[in-house]
Amino acid sequence: MRVRKVPMRKCIACQEMKPKKSLIRIVRTPEHEILVDPTGKKSGRGAYLCASAECFQLAKKRRSLEKALKVKVSDEVYAQMEEAVDRVESDG
Repeated sequence: MRVRKVPMRKCIACQEMKPKKSLIRIVRTPEHEILVDPTGKKSGRGAYLCASAECFQLAKKRRSLEKALKVKVSDEVYAQMEEAVDRVESDG
């Protein structure tokens, strides 16, 4: 049997390489909307964040998301992201 390669991505907060499936993807669509992308398939510029509260707070403090997506991020988007992080942390 063939061993499948696991896609790795870097967290924008802690700068650690982790499997893509364990990270949360935030995407800036071509219409300049910023969304949490649970499927990881939406078109646009994406950034990956660990599913931990520490990484979320670090990214918010450093403005890592704004740098990665090259756009100003509103407080509503940060609230959406915090909900997604809490949901993922509580699931598992």
